[in-house]
Amino acid sequence: QVELVESGGALVQAGGSLRLACAASGRTFSTYIMGWFRQAPGKERESVGVITRSGSSAYGVDSVKGRFTISRDNAKNTVYLQMNSLKTEDTAVYYCAAGRATNGLGVLRPDYWGQGTQVTVSA
Repeated sequence: QVELVESGGALVQAGGSLRLACAASGRTFSTYIMGWFRQAPGKERESVGVITRSGSSAYGVDSVKGRFTISRDNAKNTVYLQMNSLKTEDTAVYYCAAGRATNGLGVLRPDYWGQGTQVTVSA
């Protein structure tokens, strides 16, 4: 069992930055692939990106490439999402997730979800 707790969501102006953190319980964090998802109002949840056990990352949304960075610190059982040059369309609830595999498109297949943290970007 893995418990995930996100933090760092806030109201920020367009062009600003935020860093989200997701702290995981347990001693098996390093064995999981971690991912960040987001869900905007009225839209389906989408994969922002994933980071492998060894720290390689890939991004599932073209609009975040070059602006968002996923990293992890296995010693701290934490995965991060650094978001720069935020846009109003980045407004969403952001979720972290843990899983053992990805699908054929490289999207994480979550076994565990965090509760989500709200990111609101104002114009």
